[in-house]
Amino acid sequence: MEYIKSKIRDIMDFPQKGVIFKDLTTAFKDPRALHIIGWDLSQLYRDKGVTKVVGIESRGFIGGSILAFELGAGFVPARKPGKLPADTVSVSYEKEYGTDTVEIHRDAITPDDVVVIHDDVLATGGTMNAVYELVKSMNPKKIYVNFIIEISALNGRANLPADAEVTALLSY
Repeated sequence: MEYIKSKIRDIMDFPQKGVIFKDLTTAFKDPRALHIIGWDLSQLYRDKGVTKVVGIESRGFIGGSILAFELGAGFVPARKPGKLPADTVSVSYEKEYGTDTVEIHRDAITPDDVVVIHDDVLATGGTMNAVYELVKSMNPKKIYVNFIIEISALNGRANLPADAEVTALLSY
């Protein structure tokens, strides 16, 4: 984990003044770090019977796709409105900077699925909470929640449903 941490860049005052943004793109471009991230993510769920991984736009697509590949599961993108071509279900939610909406295809998750919802960073938890509720409305067998990084000081876990099983590779 120290190797991965050494490859994560801090961006000061992004997206607004006072925020220290944990930039994973520097870890993603490093072959060794990317391999470690993919391997370590997959080990968390190797024996859980996962059938689908939902990746949250856009950085969640990277780790989510790797995780799905490693587990032999399908990948489902959770996207902003108007980006998916077929019939969708959506949920709107409050963010620290306003309101946002996220969608997935209506036929993406079935009651037979075991799902991991993945995003790169757990900050305040608003987006993950919305995606969790959206996936839950599709009645899968089980839902897991995963992040590469958790910013503990922001207490994002408190904003996630009590029944969410949450894991993160790194905590700051």
